[in-house]
Amino acid sequence: MLQKSLGIFGLFLVSTFLFVTFAPSTQALYFYLQGTEQKCFIEELPKDTVVNGQYKSEEWNDSAQQYMENPANGIQITVEELPEQHRIINQKGAHLGRFTFTTAESGQHAICFSSNSTGWFTSTVTRLHLDMTLGDTEPDSYEADEKLDGIARKIRELNGRVEEIHREQEYQKRREAEFRDQSESTNGRVVWWTIIQLVVLGVTCAWQMRHLKKFFEAKKLV
Repeated sequence: MLQKSLGIFGLFLVSTFLFVTFAPSTQALYFYLQGTEQKCFIEELPKDTVVNGQYKSEEWNDSAQQYMENPANGIQITVEELPEQHRIINQKGAHLGRFTFTTAESGQHAICFSSNSTGWFTSTVTRLHLDMTLGDTEPDSYEADEKLDGIARKIRELNGRVEEIHREQEYQKRREAEFRDQSESTNGRVVWWTIIQLVVLGVTCAWQMRHLKKFFEAKKLV
């Protein structure tokens, strides 16, 4: 009984280890933005890592005394590689949305957020909920689906062009067959017309020879 319990417990530990090792890393948190201030997070990311993020902003409402969604309060998102400060993303989004990027190099990356408030000296407090996932997840699959849709659209366009070329070839074949039939018909008419001309010419020559012969006989020249 003890060995069976230890075996089940060991299987549980192995399963937990595999899940933690191979499951995508997820970070969920929220923080506050005062006015138009910018807050950044420094993440150490390996090369070719897909980062998917979802966010939602809530603005403090004095009348309701609570945080509420404000569609007019957008969020500015920037991602830079450090220390080169090579900017990967500079996205101006709505009050809620998502973002995706793939790291080109290994190292530290600054992921920054700020509120797109219209006032110069605004003191609006924004609470930003952030959920970031490192690895292949549903948003990346959605982007892949969009890419596949674009590829499928290009394939359909190519198929349409191929069909158009095929129709043009079929039309040219029909035109060629019609022209060949017309040429053969014209050549046949020319041959028959030549034969008729030769027959008429032969009959005319024979008539003239007969007429001349009778003329000479009448004149007693022959």
